[in-house]
Amino acid sequence: MPKILIAEDEPDIRELVALILELDGHTVVQARDGQEAIEKARQERPDLILMDVRMPRMNGYEACEVLKADAQTRDIPVVFLSAKGQAGEVEAGYRAGAIAYLIKPFDAEELLEQIKRTLTHA
Repeated sequence: MPKILIAEDEPDIRELVALILELDGHTVVQARDGQEAIEKARQERPDLILMDVRMPRMNGYEACEVLKADAQTRDIPVVFLSAKGQAGEVEAGYRAGAIAYLIKPFDAEELLEQIKRTLTHA
């Protein structure tokens, strides 16, 4: 099954998403902030990154831009998971290089369907 990196600073949300993905058969790697997400993406080479926007040390937009500028990680699809659903926030996510933007709260089926769509088109 695909390996998915979850970058989320809220431990409860990160663990919940990890559980959903693991129950669906995915291998999960976790990061607590944008900087750690970049490090883990380079080490682990995930098939997909689920990234929160608002995180310490480096936000999701900045981390996504760094990942997309790096030949080693540029082809890894990024899906933002954020409570910030305003049009400007969503547009910033796509400008940073994401291929999708899910608004929190989302349900497990919605998340798994987005992952399936993303990995099918990657």
